[in-house]
Amino acid sequence: MSSLLAYPIDQLPFVFLVLLFGFTVHEFAHAYVADRFGDPTPRSMGRVTLNPRVHLDVLGMIFFLLVGIGWAKPVLVNRSKFKYPRVMGIIVSLVGPLSNLVLAFISLLILFAFYQFRLLDDMSQGVSLAIKLFFSLMVTQNIFLFILNLIPFPPLDGYRILMDLLPGRWMMHVKKYEQWLYYAILLMFFIPPIRMVTLGPIFAQQNTIIRWFTGIAEQLFGFAVRF
Repeated sequence: MSSLLAYPIDQLPFVFLVLLFGFTVHEFAHAYVADRFGDPTPRSMGRVTLNPRVHLDVLGMIFFLLVGIGWAKPVLVNRSKFKYPRVMGIIVSLVGPLSNLVLAFISLLILFAFYQFRLLDDMSQGVSLAIKLFFSLMVTQNIFLFILNLIPFPPLDGYRILMDLLPGRWMMHVKKYEQWLYYAILLMFFIPPIRMVTLGPIFAQQNTIIRWFTGIAEQLFGFAVRF
């Protein structure tokens, strides 16, 4: 059974909690910044909140646990309400992935703090391992969400950023092929040979970011943690 899942079956509760945090913070970031920029849409739909119930999509969560790719409920944004629609639209799209990156770094610092203050020493082995696994997954999965959402294919944030960056003429040209771009990203995810040469090198940057973050944490705390 576990061989059919994206994660070991004993890690699924931890992955679920990590995604609960990651998706909620991501969508809240979109909603909060859009609201601050003058778009009342997210607030009118109850999205300017850290309540996970309004952000999570049950089917999207199930897909993530089963195949490693999923989604939350997207925050609807009306860019015409912004003073500078393109610039502010880019910022609104970008803060979601950036929130996952910040969440990953904070989680890594918390993990280092557990070692620094020897908070794990008096805990049972089971609790200690659970804490280490949770914060390790908080780091890796949130960096994964950061990278994933910056891919410039619909319906990801990277695509919205690309649309706001392109000149109007080019934007309309790309939109003609939007439905095919959906199929293209699915092929990249689910056909291993295609994934290997397209998304593989992109997701490999996850290890690079982890090394950067770990190096910073080691400088701050003065010791290394095997991650």
